[in-house]
Amino acid sequence: MPRETLVMIPPMLSDARVFAHQLQELSRSQAVMVAPTSCGERMEEIASQILTWSPSRFALCGMGMGGMVAMEVLRRAPDRVTRIALISTSPQADTPEAAAARETHIIAARAGRWDDVLQHEINSTWMAPSTDKVDLVRHLTEMGRDLGPEVYIKQARAMQRRKDQQSILRQIEQPASVICGRHDGQYHLKRHTFLAELIPYANLEIIEGAGYLPSMEAPEATTDALQRWMAQPLVLRH
Repeated sequence: MPRETLVMIPPMLSDARVFAHQLQELSRSQAVMVAPTSCGERMEEIASQILTWSPSRFALCGMGMGGMVAMEVLRRAPDRVTRIALISTSPQADTPEAAAARETHIIAARAGRWDDVLQHEINSTWMAPSTDKVDLVRHLTEMGRDLGPEVYIKQARAMQRRKDQQSILRQIEQPASVICGRHDGQYHLKRHTFLAELIPYANLEIIEGAGYLPSMEAPEATTDALQRWMAQPLVLRH
């Protein structure tokens, strides 16, 4: 029996390239699409647009900001999401300090200091010690430059304005997986453990040798984790 379509949502300043290995492997057995996070300045707008592109029922996977958008998609259309995977993300809203810091970078992007903004947003300390950071930063910088400052400003605004989604996670009945790198320097392991505990029956998959970007730092292990999640039976839990 064919699997449901998988909708994947990338992090800030990223596109389908961040899921290159996963797309290559998973698309052999199911339809896979990547939805951008550049279609609005609020999570609600982005989620609504993704829902117009998506099939009537679909599996949902988001990483980083994409995970936050995925939570909003689930909040808006829980009957359409068959299963959900959250990678390197958080259900919590921006703190006032984080929101203020984003404002500083938005101003810098508008003032033409785009390389300075990229250098801040692409933080190699969030990656695992074993990761080839020079190569990964090069790939991430290339994606960021391709997307450009206008997309960044939209995404930063959406991040500033996002709502806390913890109550939504407690209501999840679909098969759920929380995936994180052991060495994630942005959203630490304890935060992912907490995230998984919010979701009834969620699986926590810890990717060894990976940090904030397990899909690129440990692509095979991340793909394996997603394949296990996709293989879970579609049984709603009550």
